[in-house]
Amino acid sequence: MNLDSLKQDSLALLKRMIATPSVSRDESAVADLIYSQLSQWGLCVSRKGNNLWVRQPSCSHTAPVILLNSHIDTVRPAAGYTRDPYTPTIDNGRLYGLGSNDAGGPLVSLLAAFRHLLTTDQPYNLIFAATAEEEVSGKNGIESILPELGRIDLAIVGEPTGMQPAVAEKGLMVLDCTAFGKSGHAARAEGVNAIYVALPAIEWFRTHTFDRISSFLGPVKMSVTQISAGTQHNVVPDTCRFVVDVRVNELYSNPELLAIIKQEVGVSVSERSTRLCSSSIPISHPIVQRAIQMGMKPFGSPTMSDQALLRCPSLKIGPGQSARSHTADEYIELQEIDKGIDTYIALLDQLSL
Repeated sequence: MNLDSLKQDSLALLKRMIATPSVSRDESAVADLIYSQLSQWGLCVSRKGNNLWVRQPSCSHTAPVILLNSHIDTVRPAAGYTRDPYTPTIDNGRLYGLGSNDAGGPLVSLLAAFRHLLTTDQPYNLIFAATAEEEVSGKNGIESILPELGRIDLAIVGEPTGMQPAVAEKGLMVLDCTAFGKSGHAARAEGVNAIYVALPAIEWFRTHTFDRISSFLGPVKMSVTQISAGTQHNVVPDTCRFVVDVRVNELYSNPELLAIIKQEVGVSVSERSTRLCSSSIPISHPIVQRAIQMGMKPFGSPTMSDQALLRCPSLKIGPGQSARSHTADEYIELQEIDKGIDTYIALLDQLSL
């Protein structure tokens, strides 16, 4: 398939995606758009909710399976936009619009690589998936279709990384903590102030360091981000609630880290979820070695993606820059899309797993 035509198709589709609002949990219009386009290109599309996927027409039952995945949802437009976020505009080699960088550019680039690779003989089976709710880590996104996809031996997750390979990504736990005291009148020496009970635990979260430090992601990072206590100024509070954001490196599982925290902290700890896990892929993996041979530099990513919900080796890589994500006047360079397509193809062509 002619690469120039693929690149033109990619840009045209991305413009239409930008013009179709697709805020997380409200992606049906853009899912309809992509479904229609894939069908027009002769691809057999499956759909569940707002998630779409395509398998290569002829599969080998013994060959490994590679998933090419990126997301179709966006955040809400940031304050400070000077351009209409839903009007795709090309200016000085840049395509402006909400979702152009995160993750429309990676998605159309992966799709172009998928279409090209379908015309070649490769030692693996391919699946392309365009999924929903990534920005909110929703349960109706990629997690909901993994049983439908079956075995996956490797996933390429399209996110803006400057086309450098993220070989590790931090996981996330959000903890709701409660310290208990006893109410009393603030004017008298009575009651047990729950705020004071909470202080040692808050200090532990601020200062504690875990032993295992990742060469790519560094240490586990814990931050107390919200706190509430008391009903009025003259009542000693009997409860103090605070929230802790925990960013987990790939050397700990979420349940393992949670057990340590509960053992060490002298307050009640309740996890909102442990499903957003850290991820990593060995440097020795063939896809990483191919990337290194191509001159790329593996790194650890502090931001999260759908990698957190995958349970197979995965590599996060894509055109665009993470720093542009979720910002006003979001854009992607046109040459970044072209380079992304070329790089994905070179990375995957005749890859042996």
